[in-house]
Amino acid sequence: MSIVKSLSPRAIAAPESGIVEVVNYARGREGLLPLWVGEGDLPTPDFISRAAMDALAAGETFYTWQRGIPELRRALSDYYHRHFAVRLPAEHFYVTGSGMQAIQIAVQALTSPGDEFVYLTPAWPNIAAALEIAGACSVGVKLDFEGGKWAVDLDRIEAAITPKTRGIFINTPSNPTGWTATKKDLADILALARKHDLWIMADEIYALYYFAGGRAPSFLDVMEPDDKIVFVNSFSKNWSMTGWRVGWIVAPPEMGQVLENLIQYSTSGVAQFMQKGAVAALDQGDDFVAANIAKAARSRDVLCDALIATNRVETLKPDGALYAFLKIDGVTDSRSAAIDVVDKTGVGLAPGTAFGAGGELFLRACFLRDPAQVAIAAERLCDYILKR
Repeated sequence: MSIVKSLSPRAIAAPESGIVEVVNYARGREGLLPLWVGEGDLPTPDFISRAAMDALAAGETFYTWQRGIPELRRALSDYYHRHFAVRLPAEHFYVTGSGMQAIQIAVQALTSPGDEFVYLTPAWPNIAAALEIAGACSVGVKLDFEGGKWAVDLDRIEAAITPKTRGIFINTPSNPTGWTATKKDLADILALARKHDLWIMADEIYALYYFAGGRAPSFLDVMEPDDKIVFVNSFSKNWSMTGWRVGWIVAPPEMGQVLENLIQYSTSGVAQFMQKGAVAALDQGDDFVAANIAKAARSRDVLCDALIATNRVETLKPDGALYAFLKIDGVTDSRSAAIDVVDKTGVGLAPGTAFGAGGELFLRACFLRDPAQVAIAAERLCDYILKR
């Protein structure tokens, strides 16, 4: 008998990441331009790393607050005051071991086995996997796609709600599509959640990557204090900290002991010296974030202008997030296409098949890189596309 067959069915059913599959296929190739994963090309800036190293050198290596050190929770409160014009006390914030863990803990807090949770597709695959591993059922609702633009259909969301539905997961600006909810979209989704007494899990990790200026609309703009909303977020994208694995949850303070317990029985908290680096990111990092956003905007234009000019790519410049989601003429199997593209061009793209229903014909490119590198990638991709 196979050892694997004796494992938990939920563990066995956990899918391989379609993104990581392509990354592992071509990782480390000479001349590779890796646009496949959602990270930039800069290492963590020195002012963040130095704060963590100083804390490590000072011996800050002991067990610490499960909810996050008070200094970091206050810094998160100040960050939201600066960027979202809300004053949330530190009791609303809970530090986690990555944005992914923030999602896992939120799923554990909000669902029981057999519950359903609605989410919009195409979507970052980890949300559906987190729900399924927890024993809940992920229910995908497709965004509309027309003329290169993505839009949400409220009637379609409501039609997916059943007596088993516990909540709605909303990622805006969206990975991978770049769809960015308007304030009205958010108000309408919130009204739907109120009507059916549902939770909202709001992933606003890309809120500052909003190319119309300022930040993207947020549920914080439309919610009332008693609304059932949990926010999940991460330090990864804004401050070039993908490898740090530090995230946070924003939730009503009355959930505090529940969330602390879930943190305790998973990681028992984030290392204090890493949290000191996160404090520096929040307190000193606004200029770095602004530079990252400006670079992303330039690279978005370089990549999308070149690909659209081939007249063989259906897409528009995304309103937010870090990704061009490309529908290339003749591509019917994006997994095979991603392998073919990296073999023939040295450009790493993520296959749309990894992002669920509605993504099968697309390829995703992350453009948070030096515009000069993106221009080279665009030239290679355009040559590939025009020769198909």
